[in-house]
This record gives sequence, C-alpha cells and structure tokens, in this order.
Amino acid sequence: MTELKNLKVQNKRKEQKHKEKTDKTWIVKIVLITFIVSLLFATVSETIIPNVNLFIGIIILILFIVLGVLFDMVGVAVTAADLVPFNSMASRKVRCANIAIKFKKNAAKVSSFCNDVIGDICGVISGSVGVIIATSLSNLTGIGNLFVSLFVTALIASITIGLKAICKSYAINKANIILYEFSKIVYIFYKG
Repeated sequence: MTELKNLKVQNKRKEQKHKEKTDKTWIVKIVLITFIVSLLFATVSETIIPNVNLFIGIIILILFIVLGVLFDMVGVAVTAADLVPFNSMASRKVRCANIAIKFKKNAAKVSSFCNDVIGDICGVISGSVGVIIATSLSNLTGIGNLFVSLFVTALIASITIGLKAICKSYAINKANIILYEFSKIVYIFYKG
C-alpha cells in the first residue's frame, strides 16, 4: 500500500516539474511574441501616423482602441466560458467546436495573449498615437501642447476603460457565444 502511495507522490512531482517547465517555455514564448507584436505595432504607428492627416490619425487611433477592447473581451470570455456545451457540439461534429475546446483548455494562455499581449500593446500604442494627434491638434489650434496632450490622453484612457468595462461585463454574460464566434473567425485561418 505504501509503494502505491509513493508512486502517486512521484508521479505528482513529475507532473509538477513538467508543468513548471511548460510554464517557463510559455513565458519565454509570450515575451518574444510580445516583443515582435509591439515592434510591429509601434513601427506602424510611428511611421504611418505622423505622415497622415489628423482625421486618418484619429481613425487609426480608434482602430487600435477597438482592437484592444475586442481582444480584452475575448480574453475574459475564454476564461468565463463553459466547456460542456463545446464538448457536446464537438461530439455532434459542429464546425469550430474543437477550436473553442482548445482555447478553453488553454484559457490562461489565451487570456494572457488576448488581454496582456494584444490588449495592453494596443493601449500603449494608442497612447503614442494620441501624443502624435495631440501635437497635430496643438499646431492646428495654437493651444499649448501640454494642455492638449493631457486632454487627449485623458480622453483616450476614459474611452478605453469605459469600453473595456462594458465589454468585460458583456463577455462574462455571453462567454460561450463570444468564444464560439471567435473560434469561427480563427477557423477561417486555421483548420486543425
């Protein structure tokens, strides 16, 4: 009886070591992905925004805000979703159910990618785009750059936080629907 107990303890230790190794690998991957995505988004915002007119710059800013809010909503939905309906759908061969199951089983990683990588990067980039827009507005209006920058920054932050608050509540209440719809979008690009 004690040998069985010892085997269980040894297996538990092996599983723990494997999980720790997997977690370290995931952390390294997510840091590299974050660096690459940040570099890409920052390059786009720093090279394109200064060369477009104010209206196009505002449109690009809105796109970054919306992208960040949508990914934040998906990250919350994945963690709040229930696996049971997707297992049922997969057993009936419903398209995209297997992708939803993969996302749900990896909810911590998916949430980290959606909320932390895409969501936070969009927040940082929207801030830098806001600075460029504030400078343009200051030059156009003749109002001091400090005042315009403070106003634009506060406006961007309040809009982003307000939208995220609304969408997080929606994501918790409609988690399964959001996860399924997101899985349908991913299915277009990845069939596995």
